[in-house]
Amino acid sequence: MKLFYAPGTCSLGIHVLLEESGLPFERARMSLKEGDQRKPEFQALNPKGKVPTLQRDDGSVLTEWPAIAYWIAARAPQAKLWPEALEDQARALEAMDFIVGTLHGHAFSRLFNQAKYAPSEADHPKVIEQGRAMVAAGFAVVEDGWKGSDWLLPSGYSVADAALFYVAFWAVKRMNMTLSPRLAAHFERMMARPAVQRALAAEGLAG
Repeated sequence: MKLFYAPGTCSLGIHVLLEESGLPFERARMSLKEGDQRKPEFQALNPKGKVPTLQRDDGSVLTEWPAIAYWIAARAPQAKLWPEALEDQARALEAMDFIVGTLHGHAFSRLFNQAKYAPSEADHPKVIEQGRAMVAAGFAVVEDGWKGSDWLLPSGYSVADAALFYVAFWAVKRMNMTLSPRLAAHFERMMARPAVQRALAAEGLAG
């Protein structure tokens, strides 16, 4: 398998899951700033032009964060990345959808790409202000709705934790935000996991 990733992007969460899974894989580093995602060779694999993109052993390509996360968990059941009970499975999907779709797709997106929301540069500070407020509100939803103990779900560590980790990583390492108590403790636990440390080191993000 080959993971197409860009250092420090949402593909970091999938990188962590692959490290957790024990499945053999190669890394294909992408530079979004240099436009690697728009090059013909990558467009042939993923016309969406984004990471993470996973090219599997048979050459088929899987895209979208939750789909890739689910497939990795199902492919490596021994890693116990996917809950067993139906309720916990639904909660894992619920958490991933909120984190990837709302926290990332709507909130952090405003912090990374103001021009997408306001063509006029004069309005960009307002977009950033809105994005920060949305991130804070989203994290508050996660904090207040916390049902687990050390991990996001009561059933234990899962794909949902890797999703939460990558947005928390952005908040702490890129935006200098202070996380709420449960999220801060979760982030520290994630940073201590060997799989996370391997992924960070491979992406040049350790330390």
